[in-house]
This record gives sequence, C-alpha cells and structure tokens, in this order.
Amino acid sequence: MIRSQPGRGAVPGATFIAATGGDREPFGTADRLAAFTGLSPVPRNSGRVSGNMRRPRRYHRGLPRAFYISSMASLRSCPASRAYYERKRAEGKGHKQAVLSLARRRANVLWAMIRDGACYWAASPAIMAT
Repeated sequence: MIRSQPGRGAVPGATFIAATGGDREPFGTADRLAAFTGLSPVPRNSGRVSGNMRRPRRYHRGLPRAFYISSMASLRSCPASRAYYERKRAEGKGHKQAVLSLARRRANVLWAMIRDGACYWAASPAIMAT
C-alpha cells in the first residue's frame, strides 16, 4: 500500500516502515507525522523577533531524506505532483523549498492512505491544486 504512491520506491518505503512501523496510531494526526519526519517547521521566536521558522529538534533523521528522494522521483512519474511543484515555483519558492513543500504534502497523503487502508489513486491536477 505504501509503495503504491508514485515515486515511493523500495528504499524510501522501507525507511518509512522501519521508522514508523507502518502504523498511524502513535501519531494521531498528519501534522504529528510531518513533525516526526522533520517536514513541519516550528517557530523560533524570541522577544520582538517573530516569524522565524526552523526544523523541529526532535525528528527521525532518516525520514526527511526518504521523503525528499520520493518527492524528486514523483516529479517525473506523477502529473499531480509535478503540477503542485510548478505551482509552488510560480509562487516564488526555490527548487528545494518547492520539493520540501511537496514532501510535506506527500506525507499528508501517505497518512491518509494508512488511515483509510487504501492504495494511492491518481487524482487530476485540478483536484490537487486546491
């Protein structure tokens, strides 16, 4: 089921299963899964300084790379991922920021796949854009 997501090959899929056990129960929400993978920024504010975002201190060190690799691979094989990436680039984000944004989106989709017990099905790019 996990490998049905485009771009999620044997190594990124195995890394995810090894880190999480393939279970969503310890996380509760997709946001907690994203925080565990290191894809969810947390604020680093102090005094009058606000708006600084950074990677959380506690996250699994192997998962960001696995999600980054699968996101890069999905750009070639999944039209919905490519459309999301192009939209982020049009918003002014750089390549790495757009790929990390796509990785976060794919973490949300993966969490929903595990929650529903369903394989990935390709939605049209118009649905993914919302």
